[in-house]
Amino acid sequence: MMWQTDNPQVLKKPLESDGRHISPHLTRTVARNLRFRIYKAEKLGTIIVTKIIYKFNIGIDVSKKKLDISFNNNETACYNNDLKGFKQLLKLVSNKQTTRVVMEATGGYERPLAHFLQDHDIAVSVVNAKRVRDYAKALGKLAKTDKIDSHVIRLFSEAINPRTSEKLTESQQSLNSLTLRRSQLVKQRAMEKQHFETVTNKDTKGSINRSLKFFDKEIERVEEKISEIIELNLAIKEKVNLLATFKGIGLVTSATLVSDLPELGTLSNKEMSALVGVAPFCRDSGTMRGKKTIWGGRAHVRSELYMATLSAVRYNPTIKEFYDRLVSKGKPKKTALVACMRKLVIITNSMIRNNMEWNPNHGKLA
Repeated sequence: MMWQTDNPQVLKKPLESDGRHISPHLTRTVARNLRFRIYKAEKLGTIIVTKIIYKFNIGIDVSKKKLDISFNNNETACYNNDLKGFKQLLKLVSNKQTTRVVMEATGGYERPLAHFLQDHDIAVSVVNAKRVRDYAKALGKLAKTDKIDSHVIRLFSEAINPRTSEKLTESQQSLNSLTLRRSQLVKQRAMEKQHFETVTNKDTKGSINRSLKFFDKEIERVEEKISEIIELNLAIKEKVNLLATFKGIGLVTSATLVSDLPELGTLSNKEMSALVGVAPFCRDSGTMRGKKTIWGGRAHVRSELYMATLSAVRYNPTIKEFYDRLVSKGKPKKTALVACMRKLVIITNSMIRNNMEWNPNHGKLA
């Protein structure tokens, strides 16, 4: 296979299976414009790419039961989405240093494979499925099958060179799962409270009350487990304690940031804001000036940050002053809250990067 090699040298430019420096599916003008747009987007912080160029990219379309794999234009494979299939894939990767595996985020089905490969020192990039689909449309590939998708994912990785996903420790994975579970339980409890307000039947109210008591106890159990993991892991505990010095950030928000945002402290402020989904993007064309809006990013992190910001605008003097100033200038309250969320992301990013506790100067510099 063309993608197998024992040569650890990493090329300056990505090679296709035929040895050319650009994908055969792109013309010279399109490829040049694409590189310029990637460079421009990287400067603006709208997408995150890596400066490391991998010689071989493997595209994988992940579904519940199987993995469709594209090694190059001619070599493909299909394995079960289980440990046996993971080991079969691993045998085909001859040089881990120059190989990257790229897959789409598929609601959790990709996580076991991603963790398995990372545990075996293989670079993994989990990318946004919408961006891959948009790239396929740009190439004129309108047909969609699992095999075609695996090819497109590989071509996307060669053209865009997405940043590799951070490897999570076992404690971070557990923390990630528990914070997500707590969020699910809180939402279900809120739904039951809404149901309680609209019913009059005594038996129905009793049923809802029993459900509410269950959710309260289960949330308490999950929070106890979160605290246990934090106490047992020194690195996580240090970060959580550092973030907790910011008035407005509690245990759950700190745990969410540490587990769901492992890049915290390693990226620029613009990149981090875009990654979370609180960076405002322009919608301008010609003389038209549209409203700046936020979109994309990690919804779970953004949801927790929103609740933390609601607390911060009341009890953190720096954030409260910033919020009041925006509202006094006529900004809608939701817009001001999002601006405060972005400020909170920048501040926490600075705190972790510099290993410093919260102080008012962070707010002035953010």
